[in-house]
Amino acid sequence: MSEQQPEGQDRDRDGTFDEFDQIVAEEADRDPDLAVIEAGSRTLRAQAGPPTGDPVPARPEDPEVAKALLEVEQELSTRWGETKLDPSVSRIEALMDVLGQPQRAYPTIHVTGTNGKTSTARMIEALLNAFELRTGRYTSPHVQSVTERISLDGAPISAERFIETYHDIKPYVEMVDAAEDFRLSFFEVLTGMAYAAFADAPVDAAVIEVGMGGTWDATNVIDASVAVITPISLDHTDRLGSTPGEIAGEKGGVIKQGATVILAQQPVDAAQVLLKRAVEVDATVAREGMEFGVVSREVAVGGQMLTLRGMGGEYDNIFLPLYGAHMAHNAAVALAAVEAFFGVGGQQARELDADTVRQAFASVTSPGRMEVVRRSPTVILDAAHNPAGAQVTAEAVTEAFGFSRLIGVVAASEGKDVKGVFEAFEPIFAEVVVTENTSHRAMGADELAAIAVEVFGPDRVQVEPRLDDALEAAVTLAEEEAEYGGAGVLVTGSVITVGEARLLFKRG
Repeated sequence: MSEQQPEGQDRDRDGTFDEFDQIVAEEADRDPDLAVIEAGSRTLRAQAGPPTGDPVPARPEDPEVAKALLEVEQELSTRWGETKLDPSVSRIEALMDVLGQPQRAYPTIHVTGTNGKTSTARMIEALLNAFELRTGRYTSPHVQSVTERISLDGAPISAERFIETYHDIKPYVEMVDAAEDFRLSFFEVLTGMAYAAFADAPVDAAVIEVGMGGTWDATNVIDASVAVITPISLDHTDRLGSTPGEIAGEKGGVIKQGATVILAQQPVDAAQVLLKRAVEVDATVAREGMEFGVVSREVAVGGQMLTLRGMGGEYDNIFLPLYGAHMAHNAAVALAAVEAFFGVGGQQARELDADTVRQAFASVTSPGRMEVVRRSPTVILDAAHNPAGAQVTAEAVTEAFGFSRLIGVVAASEGKDVKGVFEAFEPIFAEVVVTENTSHRAMGADELAAIAVEVFGPDRVQVEPRLDDALEAAVTLAEEEAEYGGAGVLVTGSVITVGEARLLFKRG
């Protein structure tokens, strides 16, 4: 264990670190964007056992495997991170060439958009699995473990397989590194690993989520027969554009010649750009609200009941164990994408087997997205990190839970529209506890607090620089007026924040 004191953290009075600090110190060499620091605190009063059938993998129990995985993560962390980008696919194309074009070994569904990509990808995967196809799913970022990003048949690949895949392609990665002006980035290497792992499995179909944008995203070396575009809003404006239309120009790069485009409801300028792109490449477009959509939805215990209209017909009595209207719309998009993949509504004028569709949606999970991790008071985790995402989360919480008193815990990354996020949550938060996650990109708690005070006023803002202290403070605030069980806590602001909170609640 490292003896170096983590920067910005104080020793206890006896000169030692508490448990949380010790684990942070032990993991000090790890990039927090690659794997969330597994920090637990005995002082955390918000007890919650691990969810049954947790879809998020824990660290390997075998110390040798855990060590090997850490070494891979450390090697990956020496590369360009996901926030340092070069608008080019030349390096990933070179890697695919030397690997023998593994991404062409299976058909793909490509998912882009601003919000809802991961949840939609997970629903598409569940549907394909239910129809007995072997699937690969590549999504980002991860909630707790980097191995989450590459899934086979609905489950993250094992740590052993992740390590093996990395070492299999490492010589080819180094070959490309030597030939290019810049080394392959962290995301490019992971993308290469995913495509290679899917070819090796082999899979019948792959569901691929873009990292950022579309045209020059590292994933965009595939020729997807189905392109899915979830709602576009303002995010990453410094890289993608300052309007939905400009951002759509980048994201529309996933639409390939002759493909089918599944288009979620979009701002008018974004829709115009995407439809123009579809015409240019002779793609077929299915639009939410026109060719498919949500017919009805009702709040149900543990989720919602839906009737969806697909391109091949209507599907009723669908239970979706996720909260919020946005998740219902994601489900409609996912269903249309799978119909398009099977040729329903085009070559085949029939609908998918309704019972299989129901079975698939009932099995869907989406960790860190409106996820309940504790009761009494109820604690919800949601990875909303931009104003549009915060708005739909606020609406979902209000609809599904109706708290009499809701406490927010927010930690965000630098460069995000934090004020817009706070404004979306202001009507539903009685108070907000601002804090920091462990990412090197985290916005400082004091800086975050200054913005929060502008929106909430000083009396509704509490500052706790450490996440475990912030969670405990929020639970205490909720319990103060929770005599009738009407209080809750919402932890939000970034995927990293949610991942760290998830571990803290899981470990108690």
